[in-house]
Amino acid sequence: MSLKTPKILVVGDLMLDHYVIGSCSRISPEAPVQVIEAQSEENRLGGACNVAHNLASLGAHVELCGVIGEDHNGQKLLSLSQTKKIGTDLVIASSSRPTTQKSRILVSNQQILRIDYEEKKELDEEILERIFSCIANKIETFDALILSDYGKGVLTHAMTQKLIELACKNKIWVLCDPKGSDYSKYKGATLLTPNKKEAFEATGIEIRDHVTLSKALTKLKEECDLTYSIITLSEDGIGLLDQHMEVIPTQAQEVYDVTGAGDTVIASLAYALSCGKSIQDACAFANIVAAIVVAKVGSAVATQEEIKSFQKRQTSSVSSKIITLDQLPNSDNIVFTNGCFDILHKGHVQYLQEAKTLGDLLIVGLNSDSSVRSIKGEDRPINSQDDRAYLLASLECVDYVILFDEPTPYHLIQAISPKVLVKGADYQGKEIVGSEFAEEVRLLDFVEGKSTTKIIQKIKGDQNETKN
Repeated sequence: MSLKTPKILVVGDLMLDHYVIGSCSRISPEAPVQVIEAQSEENRLGGACNVAHNLASLGAHVELCGVIGEDHNGQKLLSLSQTKKIGTDLVIASSSRPTTQKSRILVSNQQILRIDYEEKKELDEEILERIFSCIANKIETFDALILSDYGKGVLTHAMTQKLIELACKNKIWVLCDPKGSDYSKYKGATLLTPNKKEAFEATGIEIRDHVTLSKALTKLKEECDLTYSIITLSEDGIGLLDQHMEVIPTQAQEVYDVTGAGDTVIASLAYALSCGKSIQDACAFANIVAAIVVAKVGSAVATQEEIKSFQKRQTSSVSSKIITLDQLPNSDNIVFTNGCFDILHKGHVQYLQEAKTLGDLLIVGLNSDSSVRSIKGEDRPINSQDDRAYLLASLECVDYVILFDEPTPYHLIQAISPKVLVKGADYQGKEIVGSEFAEEVRLLDFVEGKSTTKIIQKIKGDQNETKN
């Protein structure tokens, strides 16, 4: 993403994820439970450690800060972190609590049981002061601070507020993965990354549609004094409130395991913002990385090579931009236009490029073959609907193409309810179908002398000259 290698500090609850992977072919004679035949066993970084692992995999310089126990699991966690090139100088060992470990039993890639070893009470003030002092001495060397809160006692209300104030004073990004229903402890952060359920618990607003999503985002932004308000929407992507509300669509193709997906999202956001990307680009990047991770089993990460490969596959799939009505993306800033686009020419492209500048997503309604015939006669279209849709979808300025069979796109516009409805300047003074469903109607000029009809006339003229 950038020639810069960002340096990011992760503070929070450190965990060791322990996996026992096996198979099951019988029920125990001792009790009605499955008998798992263990085939392999492994440890992975979990909690705030998983956030750090995601960052290291992306190529960031990462420092980890938190507390482990003076035990064997603590040493495993340190060793594994160092193997992943994660700095552990700010990790403190305590004799008063064990290292948090989550043991998961997997059968056929499905988690059937989890066992937690942990201590949830808040850390002693002495340890918290040690942690803050260590961070304060190094804070100016970081580009971003991530607070990964799993409610295990590190990020108390007072500690969280002190760290946010420290980060803001040093003008670095501060991103929080929240826990609980009281988000006042995160006030002043750059952004939070709650999911829909967490956002409901914090705001009391159940997210059912764009209206309720916008209300929840607005309430979080205002009450927590955030720079950006974000709610992760699982398969629907990321809801974002900056200057206006929009939904950045997900990129996930297959979902095997959502374990640690939230860690991936916050790590990706911090990485992208630290590389100088806009919040919109950061959300899009986070969706790509999350799509790679949820296709794996257990706490996982994505490498830059995997990201490049994924992007290459996505950009090469023009057909994925040709959608049906039930695949409409979620966005409050959709631009819609429509037409036959029979023989694509410069006038079409310039018109569509200008339309794209009016919003976030440009959706083109395309008359089907039968629709074109009903409007222009039996000798049209020249190109089939599949060919026309593919060419439109190949344009960078076009986000989605939807075919419709009716003579007008009335019902399509009603379903989309675009922010901006775009038509050609020849509609000046005329009734525009579906205008009542759009917030705004814009008329754009055509390129002089460019039209499908003229191209057809020219071809027919050349043919007649040849015959003569």
